[in-house]
Amino acid sequence: LAAKTVRIVPTVFAGAASHDTISEDQRKLVANAVDRSLCAGLSERFQVVDAAETADLTVHAVVTNMAATNEAAVAATKIASVAKSILLPGIPVPTPRLPIGLGSLSMEAEARGSGGAQEAAMVWGRGANFLSGSARVSSSGDAYELASAFGDDFSKLLVTGENPFKNLSGPPSMERLQSLAGGAPKYSACAVFGREQGVGGLLSGAVGLPPEWTDKGAGGAPPVTQAAAQ
Repeated sequence: LAAKTVRIVPTVFAGAASHDTISEDQRKLVANAVDRSLCAGLSERFQVVDAAETADLTVHAVVTNMAATNEAAVAATKIASVAKSILLPGIPVPTPRLPIGLGSLSMEAEARGSGGAQEAAMVWGRGANFLSGSARVSSSGDAYELASAFGDDFSKLLVTGENPFKNLSGPPSMERLQSLAGGAPKYSACAVFGREQGVGGLLSGAVGLPPEWTDKGAGGAPPVTQAAAQ
């Protein structure tokens, strides 16, 4: 891609992604996690401008489906992990999640040029892994964790021009590490999505705290909307 600038249209939800067990505030956090990850990843190559400005590329993502996490199953796993630490101190025995009620996230995203032509697109779906990954005691916990993974994958597609699922990526840049640690984003346009949680986020994820307890969310971004029915 010859593009130099990019703008991110806030992520929206398709009708099929609505769930009675996932609140509007939780949906906002998931959508914002997508946008925050996209903004940080795209900053590796492009200059990110405000959504209201013109840019060489316009990126837009839609949550097409989202399965809720079983909070009781996650809580039981965390209790088992604590019990293991007490009964087997100092022995690194992993505690897998109960393989029930695992959440998932499905996304579609595209990047269009200034003339409206589609330059790149991705259909993406992933479920939580009961053998690895952090689990949060929240109905949106798995979708929230997967949101960042999607943002990383789609931004890598645009930054490298290569399939992110076939090639191992190199180590993150110092700017990306600073962002992951909770530092200020490279471009001010990314500030609207808030900062990463840094070490606090890693610790809260390890103990299973709900993202709605720890993530401050967007710093003034517009509310999440629902995509029109197709």
